[in-house]
Amino acid sequence: MKMKKLLALLLLVAMAVSLTACSSNKKEEPKAETPAANTAENTAASANPLVDTYGFQWTDASAPILNEKGAQEIAFTVYSSKNASALDYNDMKIMADLFAATNVQVNWENVSESVYSQQKNLIFGNAENRPDAIYHAGMGAGEIIKYAKRKVLVPISDYLDYMPNFRQLLESRPDIKAQLINIEDGKIYSLPRIEEMGLLQNPNLLFLNVNWTREAIAAGAVDGLTDDQLKDGLALTSAQMEQILTYFRDHDMNGNGKTDDERPLSFVYNNWQGNQCDLYGMFGLNDNLEHRVVVDGQVTYTITDERFRDATNFIAGWVDQGLIDKVSFEQSQDNFLANGKGLETYGAFYWWESETVVSNPENYIVCSPMIGPDGSQTICVSNNPEISTGEVILFSTCKYPEVLLAYFDRYYDPVISAQINYGPIGIVYEENRDDQGMLVQKPLPEGVTSDELRLQNAPLGIINLGEYAWNNVVHMEPRAQLRLERLQLCAKPFVPENVKPCPNLQFTLEELNTLSNYETNLNDYIRTNLIAWLMKGGVSDAAWQSFQNDLNGRVNLSGIQQVYQNAYDRYTAK
Repeated sequence: MKMKKLLALLLLVAMAVSLTACSSNKKEEPKAETPAANTAENTAASANPLVDTYGFQWTDASAPILNEKGAQEIAFTVYSSKNASALDYNDMKIMADLFAATNVQVNWENVSESVYSQQKNLIFGNAENRPDAIYHAGMGAGEIIKYAKRKVLVPISDYLDYMPNFRQLLESRPDIKAQLINIEDGKIYSLPRIEEMGLLQNPNLLFLNVNWTREAIAAGAVDGLTDDQLKDGLALTSAQMEQILTYFRDHDMNGNGKTDDERPLSFVYNNWQGNQCDLYGMFGLNDNLEHRVVVDGQVTYTITDERFRDATNFIAGWVDQGLIDKVSFEQSQDNFLANGKGLETYGAFYWWESETVVSNPENYIVCSPMIGPDGSQTICVSNNPEISTGEVILFSTCKYPEVLLAYFDRYYDPVISAQINYGPIGIVYEENRDDQGMLVQKPLPEGVTSDELRLQNAPLGIINLGEYAWNNVVHMEPRAQLRLERLQLCAKPFVPENVKPCPNLQFTLEELNTLSNYETNLNDYIRTNLIAWLMKGGVSDAAWQSFQNDLNGRVNLSGIQQVYQNAYDRYTAK
């Protein structure tokens, strides 16, 4: 009996030793720490397989993020739309250079923009087969709130210890941080694109055909205007412009024997640039496509101002007289640009630059805003953002978010940002920099435009190009510099200091529900009425009053305005 007990005890000891040996020999996959435990202060001291096995580091920007073993055994799948002209991102030199510098393997799955818009919801709905991240994600505030609540997205703000560039950006720019924070839980779920040139706030400039205007002056058709005034920065009164446009309309300005193919004043109605909004500046309104601007800290809608009615009636008069080409309200941007080439047909037009619109840009000057009937002179203030939120998101199924985020953080280095935005060193830029340490543009290959070279070789997306970069790392493109010079002369001086564009704002779920229920109807209601007024002779007092009643009633403008005001107040309080 004692012998049996001893044998049983020996058998139990042997089994325990065997189990221990099996456990110690079992190969475990590296496992990312939770953000709370895996901070920069304690990761190096802890037994983290990412550090111990794969050499994960994020503090030295000149060293790889992973070692050679990590480069071989860890890979990420990133889904992204791309421009039709661009190379597959897997074949881009900048991506190969980033892999060589970081040892982080990213496999890009590129699709067209239209395919992405169709598949976006399917990707988010398929929990079993999601990529690690989406680049060019185009995520709105509502989508981020929805998927953050469902734990679908990685809270990027929990991983800032691994992102020295992005973290420093948030600390130095609380305004950018305020545009990214999810109001519901105070976390950041997306990476932004930052390209601050000072261009997007004023997307329209008025160009005037100098040769045609000289003819009108010589004919005595224009009061108070001389040849020597025809230079960049010219400020015409609305009365002078009306006289000029009338002359353009009635004469064979391009000399082809016809008087019906001249287009006195043209634009692209409701386009993001080169639109009709600056015409409202003649009546002192800083209008834009949303008709929403911040004045003295208050979110203001121009469509509630009596001056908007007066301006609409004035502009409608020019349309009725044929001074504004009616095609302006129907044409696409591509048609507008195509019609400007070859034989001159444009007397005056709104666009960012004359060089892309007409074949002979030297025949046009850029004008300051027109001076209206009561002496008002101001300009459109667009809500086009220079900071784009929602560019990149990570899915919570990503196995090593700290590694992928450390990799994406390199994109915010200004030298990398320049290459992400314009193309890589070796193709777009010289290997050596100039005496000021700035990147030097290579000569363009024969038969290739700068746009073509850029679109083919640059993925665009998340970057940080602002004042520091433009002064120390990379020059603005010549055409961007020209735009900025023109805006400094003919746009920026005419925006009052108390008028600001409406920035990217973050909303609560309740606020988003209000916008979802009413804002589309508001925009449709404004659009339908405005195009009818401009094309059919203006708006009567009775129709205007009815419009105001509807704004205050069934389309709930006051509720929408309050949502924006609350969000703006939170933004400015950050």
